[in-house]
Amino acid sequence: MSAHGKPGPTELAPFYHRYIDACPWDDLQLGLEGSWREFERLLRSIPEEFEAHSYAPGKWSVKQVVQHVIDTERVMGYRALRFARNDASPLPGFDEDAWAAQATAEERSLADLIVEAAAQRASTQHLFASFNPEMLLRSGIANNAPCTARATGWIIVGHMLHHARIITERYLIHAQP
Repeated sequence: MSAHGKPGPTELAPFYHRYIDACPWDDLQLGLEGSWREFERLLRSIPEEFEAHSYAPGKWSVKQVVQHVIDTERVMGYRALRFARNDASPLPGFDEDAWAAQATAEERSLADLIVEAAAQRASTQHLFASFNPEMLLRSGIANNAPCTARATGWIIVGHMLHHARIITERYLIHAQP
């Protein structure tokens, strides 16, 4: 199996395939760079009065979605690091709703969250650039499912694109004049 390109179906849980399938790139570093550019451009276009907007009762605000994307990228990056280093210890899942309730994203500005997201993405890009092909193909167990280090990188890319689409389709539609 080659470490280049998108992961195969056995490299990650079926749930994540929708994220990978949405990625237009065939190179992970290009995907990390491109998905960030798209996400940042979208976030910078959001009017200030919509930063705390949620599209329905009980749904996250735009700022909470951004915090969730940051948190997920950190979790996936940690998983990739553990897998790349041949750590065989199974890793737990995480409850994104419980995390969102504790994150206090509403107390921050969207501009501040964008700065944090940019720093996290830069760190993620360096992390994956440091992995050689053998490391990218190493696998572990996370949330009771096998996953390779490479697949976690593609999950990060696809997850960001997924939430960019959600923000555009469900949140910003209300911002139209």
